[in-house]
Amino acid sequence: MKDSRLPPLNWLHAFEAAARQLSFTGAAGELNMTQSAVSQQIKALEQRLGHPLFIRRPRALLLTEAGERYLPVVQDAFDRLQRGTRALTGEGEDERLTIQCNMAFSIFWLAPRLPGLLKRFPWLSINVVPEIWINQTEPTASMLIRYGHKIEEGLESQLLSRGEFYPVCAPELLARADWRHDPLFDCSAVFCCWENWLADQGQSLPAGRSINLASTYSITLTAALHGAGLAMGHDALVGDLLQSGRLARPFDHAVQMREAYYLIQPARHSQTRASQAFVSWIEEEFGL
Repeated sequence: MKDSRLPPLNWLHAFEAAARQLSFTGAAGELNMTQSAVSQQIKALEQRLGHPLFIRRPRALLLTEAGERYLPVVQDAFDRLQRGTRALTGEGEDERLTIQCNMAFSIFWLAPRLPGLLKRFPWLSINVVPEIWINQTEPTASMLIRYGHKIEEGLESQLLSRGEFYPVCAPELLARADWRHDPLFDCSAVFCCWENWLADQGQSLPAGRSINLASTYSITLTAALHGAGLAMGHDALVGDLLQSGRLARPFDHAVQMREAYYLIQPARHSQTRASQAFVSWIEEEFGL
């Protein structure tokens, strides 16, 4: 009967170091142990697990299939322990920032600008937590970027961007774009939609015309990028894509948005070096 107890941590450390370096000698140097001790601990681990983890050759060390499956499990466990310990002790708190924002903003606005943010503040450690629809605050979030008509009571917010909304499409569709016939894409339950864009011009969709819906602009704009049809976009999300030529505007008409992006710092999170750096950076990016 196999022993189902968790192996000792020192055995797992020996395995992780040897598997990462594919060398017992390298693991021994990293862990300040002898090569013999590393080898003995890994043999003990293999006996406990009932599976060989390494293929030992005269001048090469390879992972077995079991070893390849087990390595990410062990590394993830050590990573969780390390992050949990740092959170408990407060180590690095002043330089760590957890940003919660919706998926589309994360992909189309924030992610392309992260190189500039980290170049300016190389000491900053960032964790981006996307949300799709429900404004459910991540407990560890030190900074929120919310999209909507208004922000719930009890949260101090700073307006980042409102802008305009308008249709976009892939450049290859630009010359023949026609909202009456082309496939249309919309994000669900927002004011920035085809119906309101058309109504602002005194027009409406033809009878029986359907619109493809998704719960996030990440899907509708990606569909447009791949030439699937016309999607509704707004300044903050499509500005970079238009400037780079990956998307184009088939029609000139634009409508003022009712929704906006807001920056919020939960009251339970005091001002830190990281949050102050982020606030100063994002204000500059939005020209505030």
